[in-house]
Amino acid sequence: MLLLGFTASRRLLSRRRCLLQRRNINSATSTAVDSVLSAFRSICGEDSVSLAEAVREQHGKDESVHRCHPPDVVVFPRCVEEVSSLATLCHAHRLPIIPFGTGTGLEGGVGAVKGGVCFSLRNMEQVLDLHQEDFDVTVEPGVTRMALNTYLRDTGLWFPVDPGADASLCGMAATSASGTNAVRYGTMRENVLNLEVVLADGTVIHTAGKGRRPRKTSAGYNLTNLFVGSEGTLGIITKTTLRLYGIPEAMVSAVCSFPSAQAAVDSTVQILQAGVPIARIEFLDDVMIDACNRFSSLSYPVSPTLFLEFHGSERSLDEQVNTSEEITQSNGGSDFQWAKDAETRNRLWKARHDAWYAALALRPGSKAYATDVCVPLSRLPQIIVETKEDLIENRLTGPIAGHVGDGNFHCIMVVDPGDPEELHRVHLFTERLARRALAMAGTCTGEHGVGLGKRALLCEEMGPTAMQVMRGLKNTLDPNNLMNPGKVLLPAQA
Repeated sequence: MLLLGFTASRRLLSRRRCLLQRRNINSATSTAVDSVLSAFRSICGEDSVSLAEAVREQHGKDESVHRCHPPDVVVFPRCVEEVSSLATLCHAHRLPIIPFGTGTGLEGGVGAVKGGVCFSLRNMEQVLDLHQEDFDVTVEPGVTRMALNTYLRDTGLWFPVDPGADASLCGMAATSASGTNAVRYGTMRENVLNLEVVLADGTVIHTAGKGRRPRKTSAGYNLTNLFVGSEGTLGIITKTTLRLYGIPEAMVSAVCSFPSAQAAVDSTVQILQAGVPIARIEFLDDVMIDACNRFSSLSYPVSPTLFLEFHGSERSLDEQVNTSEEITQSNGGSDFQWAKDAETRNRLWKARHDAWYAALALRPGSKAYATDVCVPLSRLPQIIVETKEDLIENRLTGPIAGHVGDGNFHCIMVVDPGDPEELHRVHLFTERLARRALAMAGTCTGEHGVGLGKRALLCEEMGPTAMQVMRGLKNTLDPNNLMNPGKVLLPAQA
């Protein structure tokens, strides 16, 4: 008992020491900010620099469960030259820099854990250099995916990467986002051709060469994909050149119910093995479909369910649908319930994208935490079945929804924030889930990123040598650790 009390006291002292150190760091940062405010205002204008508490709190959090870490000041640059000048000042005064798009992240990636300056990029909202004949476009960081597709509406082109939220496209590049269409069109990593990036010292680089937009290249190191998924820790993305696609001649969606999660996921794997170029194939377990029925006024059977969508010509759709129906019915699936017109299709996919809110509605007053793992397709049936068993055994509410066409799925954990015991069970569950994915040759995050929440898991996934290389890259590009510090990489001594 004496030893336990001594250990607890040491932990308490350690926590107090860390808190005091953090306060000292933030106090020093605040003093440095005060000394450069007038310079900030001279660069981007009086109205583009905010110290307001509400503005700082808005920019200190995302949609995750991680607590708010407000920056000391928020700046709203309007062009890359202003971003570069502001970054140069921050570098000279050793001020942390936190890029901010729309705040729709899910891993605490925008919190100013060491104080500093938030670069809110919403005023850089131009669509630039659309090349219809080449199927590419360049956008600034304030442009969201929905805004881009509205802009493209009359061109016959669209950008299909769809994470659900109306996220900024440069933010999507920074987190290597994907979503429901990734099974056919790929993730951001496959759809970014070039990036304009402002480095920690204000230097501006173009990762594929200034103005270049080839469909492929084997020239030198792949700098573009170094910054895709870097979560603001290596630089600020101020432009991205994206691959576009022709809008399909025809689209049709369908819903199919199954007697078990195993049957639904087996069908997914078999449809892909059959070479069906399916555009979307989403899995919802019985708890999730029940929540969506209630929240979105649907009436689908409360059983494991697939939402499917097919793109192509009218003739090719017939072949895709026939093959898929044969496979689903061989696994005990129901007849397809069709959503053929645009209005019905949009309602169906809106219900899928509203799964987060539907899950929250299961327990009013609750908070949600979305897990995110990805495994090879052959392991998908096993991990979903084991995860369902884990949830039931540990009395947790965690509806499952997933982009199962590429092996990625989420448990939307719904938890009482005032129940420490339940919070602890959720924490243990999410770690088990991530390690279950790692044991199956998968990853701890398929699309949400690492942020604050998965830094230790990243170390387990990559191993010490790869982590050393990552830290070396970080130290080369950002030797003073100013770019979104505290994210992705654990401190070297941890």
